[in-house]
Amino acid sequence: MMVSTKGRYALQVMLDMAKHGNGEWQRLRDIARRQQLSKKYLESIMAALIHANLVESALGKSGGYRLTRPPTEYPVGEILRAAEGNLTPISCQAEESACGHSCDCEARLFWQGLEDQINAYIDGHTLAQLM
Repeated sequence: MMVSTKGRYALQVMLDMAKHGNGEWQRLRDIARRQQLSKKYLESIMAALIHANLVESALGKSGGYRLTRPPTEYPVGEILRAAEGNLTPISCQAEESACGHSCDCEARLFWQGLEDQINAYIDGHTLAQLM
């Protein structure tokens, strides 16, 4: 499993909003400037975070983006899955896999154990802990 830039940037953006937000609306251009990231690329990341109900948005002069809950209530795994989708370590473990051997594969339990360890680790850390 390799987390892409989209997943890394989603976590960066969420950390930035947690540090600078204080419940206030954050403009995307300010987040992009602080994180030295492309505003255009962040728009697609924010769309994924909104779709997962991790952030909310508001239009207008005083609008922007803000977290929907306190940083202590955001497992890192939830953020990464919102950006990346499934974080399974091998493709045949994914629900959408067309592998016809996943049910009787001798290594299936090994791969499932690895996936469980990854999920336990990323879900065992919160946004607040990374701050």
